[in-house]
Amino acid sequence: MYGETITMGKRNDTILVIEDDVQINHLLCSILKQNGYETVSAFQGVEGVRLALNSDYALILMDLMLPMKSGEEILRDLRQVKDTPVVVLSAKGEVNNRIELLRLGADDFIIKPFDIDEVILRIQAVLRRTDKTETWLRYKALSIDTEAKRVYVADREISCTAMEYAILVLMLSHPKKIFSKRALFEGATGESYMSDDNTMHVHMSNIRKKIARFTDEPYIETVYGMGYRLLS
Repeated sequence: MYGETITMGKRNDTILVIEDDVQINHLLCSILKQNGYETVSAFQGVEGVRLALNSDYALILMDLMLPMKSGEEILRDLRQVKDTPVVVLSAKGEVNNRIELLRLGADDFIIKPFDIDEVILRIQAVLRRTDKTETWLRYKALSIDTEAKRVYVADREISCTAMEYAILVLMLSHPKKIFSKRALFEGATGESYMSDDNTMHVHMSNIRKKIARFTDEPYIETVYGMGYRLLS
């Protein structure tokens, strides 16, 4: 969809809970939702590995002792193709070799019976540790790598001043909004707009020229008496 903020390489906020005990599964999902996560439940191993392989999740919270396919088997299958973080839940006697469990690809493990607060803290810690966020803004053929602070048109990099870059980030972050010159200046610089001179017009003209080097399609529209917006 044009004009949306797209996160490249970042998993969504959904956690897959693979736990055959229905009450524990529902309890975990309820607590996770209270802490801002979406959840998907699986109650046996075959279903769990199918979901894990066919969708992307922020994290998988998984019991070891599962019907039809064990947690260890799920880890082996998953790690052949994906690096989704996995936190294992297990009864104390089930973890015979914690080092082996980590070698299989688990990112952390929690012993049952568990404390709910500990589960949330462990999940948050794993997500921070494994976060690979690389945020981009995209609008048609125009894209901005906000990590590297680089602007591309049709995959060709254009050179922007700091002000031009800030203007484009602001406009792509709010693709349907009409920006007055004051709003663009203050949003891009964080400073008060003191005059109504020709400065913003010059910045917009330069941005248009740079975009036009690589595409014939206009991207920025002047709305008479109001300001500027991205063309839909």
